Amino acid sequence: MPGFRRTALAGLAATMLLAVGGTPAAGDRPAYRDPALPVPDRVDDLMARMSLDDKLGQMVQIERKAADPQAVADHRIGSVLSGGGSAPEPNTAEAWADMYDDYQRAALATPLGIPVIYGVDAVHGHNNVHGATIFPHNIGLGAAGNPELVRKIGAATAKEVAATGIDWTFAPCVCVARDERWGRTYEAFGEKPENASAMTTAVTGIQGEKLGADPTSILATAKHYVGDGGTTGGDDQGNTEISEEELRATHLPPFREAIARGVGSVMISYSSWNGEKLHASRYLVNDVLKGELGFSGLVVSDYDAIDKIDGQEDFTPDEVRAAVNAGIDMIMMSDRHGKFLDYLRAEVESGRVPMERIDDANRRILTKKFELGLFERPFAQRDLLPGVGSAEHRELARQAVRESQVLLRNDGVLPLAKDGGKIFVAGKNADDIGNQSGGWTISWQGSSGDITEGTTILEGIRATAAGSEVTYDRHGNGIDGSYRAAIAVVGETPYAEYEGDRPDGLELDEEDRATIAKLRESGVPVVVVTVSGRPLDIAGEVDGWNALLAAWLPGSEGQGVADVLFGDHNPSGKLPATWMRSFDQLPINDGDGQEPLFPYGFGLSYRSGPAASESHTNEKDWPRQDTHGLGTA
Repeated sequence: MPGFRRTALAGLAATMLLAVGGTPAAGDRPAYRDPALPVPDRVDDLMARMSLDDKLGQMVQIERKAADPQAVADHRIGSVLSGGGSAPEPNTAEAWADMYDDYQRAALATPLGIPVIYGVDAVHGHNNVHGATIFPHNIGLGAAGNPELVRKIGAATAKEVAATGIDWTFAPCVCVARDERWGRTYEAFGEKPENASAMTTAVTGIQGEKLGADPTSILATAKHYVGDGGTTGGDDQGNTEISEEELRATHLPPFREAIARGVGSVMISYSSWNGEKLHASRYLVNDVLKGELGFSGLVVSDYDAIDKIDGQEDFTPDEVRAAVNAGIDMIMMSDRHGKFLDYLRAEVESGRVPMERIDDANRRILTKKFELGLFERPFAQRDLLPGVGSAEHRELARQAVRESQVLLRNDGVLPLAKDGGKIFVAGKNADDIGNQSGGWTISWQGSSGDITEGTTILEGIRATAAGSEVTYDRHGNGIDGSYRAAIAVVGETPYAEYEGDRPDGLELDEEDRATIAKLRESGVPVVVVTVSGRPLDIAGEVDGWNALLAAWLPGSEGQGVADVLFGDHNPSGKLPATWMRSFDQLPINDGDGQEPLFPYGFGLSYRSGPAASESHTNEKDWPRQDTHGLGTA
């Protein structure tokens, strides 16, 4: 039966049903309260009872900071979200569950008792929550090329999210990143549609085989529809200036695969296609997504994206009309929900937004609420709270880190011996869990420092090389020729979205270059580990390094990097993106005729020890075939 979703506070839920005129024992209870009925019948019955205000409210998703539970109930708002960093105080899993339940109690006390659906950007674990497991960002998972691993990560994330009550994650991102200047490159699985298409197994992991059939099933979102990774210059929220043929060949296939897997929602991109904002594109949203691709779930806007349709500050009635008529079902907003509802009501009453469009949106939204079982079990599953940041999930994350590492250069220094002698570790990213986790971690942009629980790369090195003397200095001070190897962990610091755009260069910063130079001056072999959300401009320096390992943004389990450095895992990752020879080459992609520093699909592995490495660039088995048969486009 649909609705096997919530287990906690069932008695309170029954009390709420009495308050709104329905009880499990009542023979005259409304049909929409009957979980034995088919979902379409329940939706029809509920919609027949809804006023226009009820229906318009369902189409709003509001940031929690802008509306407390009573305000959400008063406006009949259908959804609440926490944007990046929007967390309760204290930021614990239990506090999240308390906050969620407060919103549900208020929603259930309204005349029809329609529960809210709560969304978060759980894009690499339940990453807003302190102590949750932080998995590698998607670029690392693309390098691992393991769809079944991605499915397991989706399922583990859903379990941690469901424990706190949240019903909906704005993941996976199935964009195709074609230009490393783009600040969201790390949210992509790679530069080809095959990368993201293969990893739509995340949808199955998040939702389960059937939405709502499992107590840990939550709603997944394929984003950002469509072409956001192909903007000119890698400009976030920019203009994708390509033909429809290229849009369909490069950027559309992952959405088709996500829909084939039953993804429950699709988020529209901030970007434009040949000058038209996606949020106003009736052709791409209504005709292609809903019509041609047959998407029957709910379409949600990006955060305040309707404000940007006309390029001016704030939103207007024209923008509201354009977005809703284009086929967007739910509008995500930071604030001003009252103003939006007034505008939308006027547009409906004037006939400029047809009532059929409002009903279509409500049918899609309510269907997902019924499928998730929110009407039967609306509260947080507190019995799952011990699983948030559990050892089992952290071991899965460690596996993902191991598999994501791409060995790009090795003159025989790797793998390092665990015992004997001295190892020197340096670099700003060696002992910083914030840096190794990247953006969308605790806060929107992420931040440096000890921001959550986990194992830094340095801690992993020390745990693995317990039989060696490990010395750490961020800047490389104190190294001399007595060390058998030096490891420099360098690269980027956290960023997200447009603040991460790099139109002027992707080279290592001055501190990184100085640190590496100091290590090289000692005469010991130098292993460089890059922590970054994309390939970096390093061609002018790499010849002086004995080894280069791309660690991407590994998340909370830095031990996985050490597993590769010391040979507990033979490096198996392959580049999901072409590595530039110079910044001037961007955009550079496989097959475009440019000579890269390292080609798409490249990666070295250890043969039988530290004396040799071998390249593997055969793409036939990468990404690995999905056992469900939906893994490749």
